[in-house]
Amino acid sequence: MSKKQIEETVRSSLEVYFRDLRGTEPDSLHEMMVRIVEKPLLEVVMAHAEHNQSRAAEWLGLNRNTLRKKLLEHKLLK
Repeated sequence: MSKKQIEETVRSSLEVYFRDLRGTEPDSLHEMMVRIVEKPLLEVVMAHAEHNQSRAAEWLGLNRNTLRKKLLEHKLLK
């Protein structure tokens, strides 16, 4: 899947989200989207990095400590 396809998938999902709101205004949409996307992103990257936090942090462009904090927030550390 290309970056363009991922972008289109997110766009399509957001359109469905807004349709399902049926006129109700969303609240904290940016925060919600970051949280929704961040957990599966971390799960997949950690799996592909064979749970090597240093490698995963490098791939994500994050400091290792920041990655560890995010893993804890999402309850992804064993």
